[in-house]
Amino acid sequence: MKLAVLLACHNRREKTIKCLEKVYGQNLPVGDEISFDVFLTDDNSPDGTGKEVKARFPKVNVFEGSGSLFWAGGMRNSWRMALESKVEFDYFLLLNDDTYIFESTIVDLLQANNNQFNKSSIPNISIGTTVDEKTGQLTYGGFRLKSHKRLKHKLVVSPDKEEECDLGCANIMLVPKQIVDKIGILHENYTHGIADFDYTLRAKKSGFKVYVAPGKLGFCAYDHGKSWKSSDTSLKDRIKYLYSPKGLQYKEFLFFMRDHFPGEVPSIFLKLWVKTLFPLVYDKFKKERTEIPIEKPVNS
Repeated sequence: MKLAVLLACHNRREKTIKCLEKVYGQNLPVGDEISFDVFLTDDNSPDGTGKEVKARFPKVNVFEGSGSLFWAGGMRNSWRMALESKVEFDYFLLLNDDTYIFESTIVDLLQANNNQFNKSSIPNISIGTTVDEKTGQLTYGGFRLKSHKRLKHKLVVSPDKEEECDLGCANIMLVPKQIVDKIGILHENYTHGIADFDYTLRAKKSGFKVYVAPGKLGFCAYDHGKSWKSSDTSLKDRIKYLYSPKGLQYKEFLFFMRDHFPGEVPSIFLKLWVKTLFPLVYDKFKKERTEIPIEKPVNS
């Protein structure tokens, strides 16, 4: 069984190196039953991450980006490189470079994936849940929609069984070849975030399943922060944040909503502009926070 481990990195050398140490520290079965190759796109890191990776891990396939790929672009590049290699991979493991998987994570993911495939014969994506190393708080994983017409969701995980979900974070995401053959890789319309949520929703629309693997499979600190700028910043900066790939991702988020939750587009359009133009009004009168992909998940 052969896996392609896919990563993208930019300017956080220590975290990327630690992530790769955890990948190569996997406790795999004796023999050649499970093996993997690593494909990493370094998006022109000023701190020399790519060069350090080449020196420390000569087996890693390192590719250079332009500096404007961001997460989704870097991951697409790594994924393409894996597909264009001469190796026939059975699975593709998407992994954030600030995620530190446990020694048994790959084996646990494969077991969870096989468990569900054996039950239904339907290929499925397996999502790994991460926690904050210091606090133990759940940070990323799989989310179940409360309604398939609205982007309201909750994080789900069980200590001992797979849990079906709708949205998956690619901090740890295992995708079998059969799904890639049908729906391809991350969508070109996404620059940074949302691409993983879109991918799992597209997989389900194509007849596949998505499950959260049992237990906790890695450490990753939650680092998205607030999803809008406060009133103490200038209007120019707030509008810039609205359109930024690392901000509210206005155009890409509306594309995502039109594609998957078209009935919510008018309200989301209004909320994004109210957040940007009148943040004090939004803070004062909002009755609930809109659960969008960049907001913080909670324990369930």
